[in-house]
Parts: sequence; C-alpha cells; structure tokens
Amino acid sequence: MATALITGASAGLGLEFAWQLAAAQHDLVLVARDTERLERLANHLRAAAGIAVEVLPADLADRAQTERVAERLRTLDNPVSLLVNNAGYAVDEPFLGGDLAKQEASLDVMVRAVMVLSHAAAEQMVVRERGAILNVSSIAALTASGTYSANKAWVRAFTEGLAVELRGSGVTATALCPGLVRTEFHERAGLDYSNLPGVVWLNAADVASAALADVRRGVVISTPSLRYRAASGLLRVLPRSAVRAIQGSGSVSGAPRSR
Repeated sequence: MATALITGASAGLGLEFAWQLAAAQHDLVLVARDTERLERLANHLRAAAGIAVEVLPADLADRAQTERVAERLRTLDNPVSLLVNNAGYAVDEPFLGGDLAKQEASLDVMVRAVMVLSHAAAEQMVVRERGAILNVSSIAALTASGTYSANKAWVRAFTEGLAVELRGSGVTATALCPGLVRTEFHERAGLDYSNLPGVVWLNAADVASAALADVRRGVVISTPSLRYRAASGLLRVLPRSAVRAIQGSGSVSGAPRSR
C-alpha cells in the first residue's frame, strides 16, 4: 500500500487531501502544528478507511522540526510515495511597517520547507524509480500581491525546474495553482473576501480531486477550473506593468492570497 505525507494536513486543502487519499487506500503521514487536531483526524481516518496513519507534529517555520519531517521522507523503510507540500498561510499586513519576523516565518514554511522536503522526498523516490511530489502554489503566483505572491511564485518556478530534473526518473513534480478555495484559510489569516461573488470560489473537494488526477497524469502545472485556467492565461500574457496596475486597483477577483 502506498504512503502519502501531507503537510498542513489538519485543515483546508490538506484535510481534503487526507480524506481523498485515505479513500483511495493510501497510508498517511500527517504533518501540522496542532497535535490534538492531528490525532483526532488520524483516529477518524483509521476508523473510516482502515488505513495506517502516522502523526508527525511539526512547525515548519522551525528548521529543526522541518528536518524531522525530512528524515521521515528520506527513509526507505515504509517509504513515502507521494509528498503533498500543502502547509501555508497569508500574513495579513503590509511588508513595509509590518512585522518582519512574521514574513520570515511564512518564507520558511512556504519556501524553505518546500525545498527541504522536496529534496528529501525526491532523493529516495529516484532511488526507487517511483513517486510524486505535489507542491501547492496559487494563481497568486502570477500576481503582485506582496510576499505571498513571491512565495507562491517561487513554489511554481521551483516545481517546474524540479519536474525537468526528474524527467525520465519515474518521479514527477506538480505545482497546484488554485484560485480562491472555500476553506478556513482566509478566515485564519483575517482576510475578509465576503464581498466577492460566489462564482470566484472553488470547492476544496473538487480542487483536491483535480490535483490528484493531474498528479497521476504527470501534469506539471495543475490549475483546477476553466475560469481560473483562463485567468491564469490572461495573467501570463499581460504586461507586468498591467498586472501591477490591476493589483493596485484591487480589481482582480481572488488574485490576492488565493488558494
């Protein structure tokens, strides 16, 4: 039975990935900061799907704790066949005048941890000539919404480069680039998008399902929903000066901090 490791597994898209992979009879390694919430989820998954579930509490802003997760990924004893780098959050304050420590922590979680864990997973997967890495980016990677966009742009570009390096190895890398998804992500970040129309929102189950289907097909950039694929295409062809101007006007629905 294949084993998947999911970061940020206790909520949002991570939680949805956990349930869908459990339903597909994957054993799981669940990573998040909240031990109690992880244990409760693990018990539910074991009871519902009859799978093995490991709980690995870790704050990925902490390098020592990230290394513990990396060590689990490096092992060839009960190896991880699918890594889902999902952990992430938005810092709801401007870069200038804000708390730099918060920005550094978000960089550690969404950039450094993705790099370290992808490296650990890819090395053992290449040895076995099988495996997949799914890194959660965002359509915000194509916008200009501060450090969140910068972090997600790094994830997208990094994953594309990793996919090139892994070509022919039997291992794949996919960057998931969703738009706005109905989860607790925005509420936890203190972001109020209640004025946005319902059409801009995606269902978490649909996003996770589309992403896992793309992983199975070896797709490198996964953008669930036709409307966000169209928006992504537009953002790629627009002059960057126009993207910055639109971002400044706040007229791009869902462009800031979307996932």
